Amino acid sequence: MTRYLISFDDGTMTFPEEELPEVAEASLEVVRKARDAGVWVFGGGLERQQASVVATDGTVTDGPYPETKAVLGGFSIIDVPSHEDALEWAAKIAAACRCAQEVREIMPDPTV
Repeated sequence: MTRYLISFDDGTMTFPEEELPEVAEASLEVVRKARDAGVWVFGGGLERQQASVVATDGTVTDGPYPETKAVLGGFSIIDVPSHEDALEWAAKIAAACRCAQEVREIMPDPTV
């Protein structure tokens, strides 16, 4: 099995505020299905706040970097047999969240 990161940019969920409970329930339903299927690892939405950026020397600054146009709004990590399976789960998440999802393969842990 391979782990995949499914994510979306903050600000891409452009539905009216009053539809948030419906979108949240649809998203939770996809999570329940992923858990039942045994593919769910972890995920969640991120608070809309500025990130702290820690440099290699330990210096902390407020981020994101000024040239950054997109900020991560939420993510899911799933463990599935194929890229095609990851795309199918991303499609379910996209429909529930009402926004496009990005799919990336996570490199294997060399210590396992």
